[in-house]
Amino acid sequence: METKTPFAAKTLDPDALTVLNLPMHDRRVRPLLDELAVEYDARYGDLFGRGAAAEELSRYPAAEFEGPGGALLVIQEDGESVAGGAFRRYNATTAEFKRIWTHSAHRRRGLARLVLAELEALAARRGYRRVFLTTGPRQPEAKHLYLSTGYDPQFDLDQDPELIRSLAFTKVLSVPPLS
Repeated sequence: METKTPFAAKTLDPDALTVLNLPMHDRRVRPLLDELAVEYDARYGDLFGRGAAAEELSRYPAAEFEGPGGALLVIQEDGESVAGGAFRRYNATTAEFKRIWTHSAHRRRGLARLVLAELEALAARRGYRRVFLTTGPRQPEAKHLYLSTGYDPQFDLDQDPELIRSLAFTKVLSVPPLS
């Protein structure tokens, strides 16, 4: 008997990808926000309470994710929104990354690393020198991603993440070369 996985990880073809800098109200952003709400409720509903996901996703005004201080990037593959992320001004030299997401049908393909790289490059071009971000205790994939891409944990890695609740990371950005 043949067993099938829910989806076969499709090889990432850079030529099929488009990185878009969009306003929050753009229809191509909706898949990111909708799936984030479902995922946050599924992972954290019993920890933070049902409805906490919607509250978190609407915590900041959309304008905070627009230029020049912020941005919202969506990566599309063949016209479909498959990954994305955003940043907002944390302080004069630090961008706060938020809403980093990969569609559940497209995970394990390197898209989250691409989102981070695109966000970091844009934040550096906009004058930021550091990144601050947080993730929840029930997102070990995100914790691993940040640790494996040079982010410094601002918490004790040996402590129970459920007790910490908000896992904070920072990273110093590379300064882009002058053109």
